[in-house]
Amino acid sequence: MKVVVAPDKFKGSLSAPAVARAITRGVRAVLPDAQIDEAPMADGGEGTVEALVAATGGSTHEAMVTGPLGEPVRARFGLLGDGRTAVMEMAAASGLVLVPEGRRDPRKTTTRGTGELLLAAIDAGARRVVLGIGGSASNDGGAGLGQALGYRLVDDRGAELGPGGGQLGRLASIDGRGRDPRLNGVEIAVACDVENPLCGPHGASAVYGPQKGATPSMVADLDRNLDHFARVVERDLGRTIRDLPGAGAAGGLGGGLAAFASGRLEPGVTLVIRAVGLADRLLGADLCLTGEGALDASSAFGKTAVGVARLAHSFDCPTIALVGTIGAGAEAVLDQGIAAYFSICKRPMSLAVAIAQAETLLEETTEQVVRAFLAGSARFDSVPPANSPTRDAADA
Repeated sequence: MKVVVAPDKFKGSLSAPAVARAITRGVRAVLPDAQIDEAPMADGGEGTVEALVAATGGSTHEAMVTGPLGEPVRARFGLLGDGRTAVMEMAAASGLVLVPEGRRDPRKTTTRGTGELLLAAIDAGARRVVLGIGGSASNDGGAGLGQALGYRLVDDRGAELGPGGGQLGRLASIDGRGRDPRLNGVEIAVACDVENPLCGPHGASAVYGPQKGATPSMVADLDRNLDHFARVVERDLGRTIRDLPGAGAAGGLGGGLAAFASGRLEPGVTLVIRAVGLADRLLGADLCLTGEGALDASSAFGKTAVGVARLAHSFDCPTIALVGTIGAGAEAVLDQGIAAYFSICKRPMSLAVAIAQAETLLEETTEQVVRAFLAGSARFDSVPPANSPTRDAADA
């Protein structure tokens, strides 16, 4: 029997590779001879590098880059098993977690470090880059990234703009003649799960600025600056980004990647599925086991478990989801390819206890899920009883 194990992380508890290992142990308890393919998943946000490196047998690398406040930070990226695809999270170089609460000011924070990390990945051999852009500290429209990639953003006196979204109102022109030639021929795939435009009431400044420290007056200024930035980008680079769906992600970095690096914005789970070669791994599979920390009505709109299930369904492979909590409207995922879902919390317990015991709970729940699946598939005779020698050997 072939089982594909393709879960996301349980946020705050277990990484995706750790979840996959726990599920595998649960399968082995019932089917010690099963062919199991572990393919840890992610959605382009936190944990994407770890998940994809583990799923493809890749390697992890580090580079010193410019942090969001201009101070050097050590940022990590992954090179996948093919040696040609890199994966990175912009939060590692330009993330809000790198800025102490008392110093958060999106008028000053920059995405320069993300551009530097991108070039480091290319230097390591990448010809394709999967870049997750969640958790940013910036609101500069990707201007800092553009500067790191060799573009000159200058004011009406020809002076280079300083860092941060507060500077964009001074932008007079963008000169792309110094664009770094290392970018030539490199495909940039941007993991972006929001459709916010760059400007306006649903844009980067209005929706995400406050969580980065922007006051209402700052939001208004930053939005005007991004609107001006978009007009200069269109005039000087021929790229229309103001109303591009997803351009407002990460303080406008989505738009900046499209403008400066020809980045293509796609749903994160779609990019991850392609990067780990999940379609090939599902060929001939009898069962797919996925999971994530929580399942609710929003899960039907592109979350990892549903993305995995939709693909598995196209191969006539049933998918069962193991999750921490089940929220309101979770049944919507049953129309999206998930055959059934189960919480690993089989008795009343606090969140702290559930987190502490997550690996054991995953193993135990997986075992019962596999037994039920085999029973429903008329293969129950292949399941050893709990006290059988085969089962004891599997537990040893």
